[in-house]
Amino acid sequence: MDNKKADTIYNVSPESSLELLSVNEMHWLIEQSQGEKHELIRRCVLAVLNSGSKLDNAKQMLDMYQDFDVKLSWQRRGIRFELINPPMQAFVDGEMILGMREHLSAVVRDLVYSPSLYESQYNGDLSQGKKITDYIFRILRNAETVQRGKKPSLVVCWGGHAISDNEYKYTKKVGYELGLRGFDICTGCGAGVMKGPMKGATISHAKHRNPDALYLGITEPGIIASEAPNPIVNHLVIMPDIEKRLEAFVRLSHAIIIFPGGAGTAEELLYLIGLLLHPKNKSIPLQVILTGPSSSKEYFERLDQFVKTTLGTEASDLYKIIIDDPATVAKELKASINEVTEFRIKHNDSFNFNWRLKVNEEWQIPFDATHKNMSELNLSKDQPIHELALNLRKAFSGIVAGNVKPDGIAEVEKHGPFILHGSKEISEPLNNLLKCFIQENRMTLASNNYVPCFRLE
Repeated sequence: MDNKKADTIYNVSPESSLELLSVNEMHWLIEQSQGEKHELIRRCVLAVLNSGSKLDNAKQMLDMYQDFDVKLSWQRRGIRFELINPPMQAFVDGEMILGMREHLSAVVRDLVYSPSLYESQYNGDLSQGKKITDYIFRILRNAETVQRGKKPSLVVCWGGHAISDNEYKYTKKVGYELGLRGFDICTGCGAGVMKGPMKGATISHAKHRNPDALYLGITEPGIIASEAPNPIVNHLVIMPDIEKRLEAFVRLSHAIIIFPGGAGTAEELLYLIGLLLHPKNKSIPLQVILTGPSSSKEYFERLDQFVKTTLGTEASDLYKIIIDDPATVAKELKASINEVTEFRIKHNDSFNFNWRLKVNEEWQIPFDATHKNMSELNLSKDQPIHELALNLRKAFSGIVAGNVKPDGIAEVEKHGPFILHGSKEISEPLNNLLKCFIQENRMTLASNNYVPCFRLE
């Protein structure tokens, strides 16, 4: 007797850009979604439907839903998503929550539709900087996040998903102050710092009766399971890799706030510092504020000291630290965004995409977190500062991969922890910073049981 439980199947219609397709487009989309792309689509769809889960380990999530699958089918009314054994929190009385449908559509749009539509125009060559930036712009434009004519108002908020309750409450207060001043919010779209500013801003936008507030979440396939989109995100974009994700953040941003976080937050800060240290970017106005509650003061002191020790005061002068003062953070950003607006008017620059920013190709090429690549990183001062910032950023990126990304976790499980080699003047402050992240439970949501995926030698 076969006691196998019957599959639960839901048929769901898309939202937004995939709602109106021709028959040929539907057949083409179904074909593109099969084969080698199918498993990636399955993983990302499962992540967005599992929004709100306390898991931040992609492997654990996939193990929990081994019988989940997604298929695309067509009918003359439009494309359909067939969801097999999906997480039930995505549904209310048998109907999928609208925000979930939007995020589900974004997965197919950004993993299947956009790449297939645009990559052929580059003849398969995305190794040149200008082509990569153009590709990033097209993905963002197709996702309707590049809004023509809208004055600068987008504040990017970076920080960790594994933060304390006090830090999370503080991010909401900052978001509230930003919303009072009419700013839109962009984050990595997950929990913790990626949710708090958006949640705070929803109240102030509601007070202003602002129905057009933008809550933009930018992610990438390798990390979406650990940072599944929170339900406030009303525009989700999935970039092909972490490098294009970081470039999208910076080119869209009109100001950047960095809250407390772990290895991923350090990666973002080092990426930004490296870009702003480039001689061609020094005249471009971009306010960067590091902020948190009074309980996070020591965290920022250690992070600031790490930057000064490894990269120097030229790097630390690129940001301002404000402790426990949400209103001042918002006021500072308001003044700086006015400066950004005047600068772009003066130079006839786009309001919605910073084409002027110089991003060298070595910052755009995806870094594959393997044991060989991690061990070969040059973590010493015998190189230009911006190149050291790049290599430090890659080191933190590899640690993030080993902590939460499926491929990185598998690499560590198979070969042991990543080995990093560095000069004493770099490896000591790096090791001290990472130890603090571990002690403060900033590596993963399950940091109490955290086993380091790295070792410094």
